[in-house]
Amino acid sequence: MFHVIEKEMRWRKDNGRPEGFDALKRSKPVIAVGADEPLGGEHAEPPNTITLIAIGPLTTLATAAAHFPRTFLRAKSVIVMGGAIAAPGNMTPVGEFNTIADAVAAARIYALTSPEPESTMPPFGSATALPDYPSNEELGERRLRVVKFPLDITTRHSLRRGEVHAKIKPLTERGSPLAEWVMAFTDHSFMKMESLHHGETEVSLHDPVCIWYAIATEGGEEREGWEFVKGEDIRVETIGQWTRGMCVVDRRDRKKALEGEEKVDGDMGEWLSWKKGNRIDRCVKTPGERVLAGLLLDTVFGK
Repeated sequence: MFHVIEKEMRWRKDNGRPEGFDALKRSKPVIAVGADEPLGGEHAEPPNTITLIAIGPLTTLATAAAHFPRTFLRAKSVIVMGGAIAAPGNMTPVGEFNTIADAVAAARIYALTSPEPESTMPPFGSATALPDYPSNEELGERRLRVVKFPLDITTRHSLRRGEVHAKIKPLTERGSPLAEWVMAFTDHSFMKMESLHHGETEVSLHDPVCIWYAIATEGGEEREGWEFVKGEDIRVETIGQWTRGMCVVDRRDRKKALEGEEKVDGDMGEWLSWKKGNRIDRCVKTPGERVLAGLLLDTVFGK
């Protein structure tokens, strides 16, 4: 991909067009497979300065959190693309790929949002070699902020074949290396989607929605148009035969216990407890479901 981008920048320069890719020039990406130090330079950074974006299974993050939990909790937030709440899954009726791929890792990361992480940790017998988290006293009061983008919101943001062709076909005719490369793999993606689904062909922008949010909130403030369910108790099923990777929420119309109250009778799993369960911020609205496609195409290929 980087080779194609280099050819694209030369082509744009030769044709009197803005080269673009300024962010890529300023901060060249680091690609590390199986890194010995998964937290990189986070040890040396002040709290609330690093945002982690997870657009795949949470295995590496769970490993980092298990071995360096207090350092991991210094992160400003963890943005997660994964799971399904009310929407159907894309691997099973209730399971989304990233969460199913390592359900234990997802459960462990989400547990760090809880006042009592042990209350939502995977049960004994779940397949993992990772150590338990330290006690609450050792962890301290700080907890992780997880910003979750499940299929419920990401699936509604998509690229359509017509808008992709309208943008890049004129560029391929002029010899753009990037347009030719993108046309090749997007055509294959659209054909695959046509074989699986009815109706107009679209490719969902699951991962780009997360990046869009991270860029939009880079200055530390939430921009207009983004809406979240704050502090939602979302737990991950890790051992179910048919439900592994399912994101479970409490749909009962029950009152939660007030702070200081004891366990609520008939509440298995203590979903109604004031001090147990996870606290996840789930995205339910963006600045526009059709906004991202145009923004993405204009950012990559220019206006």
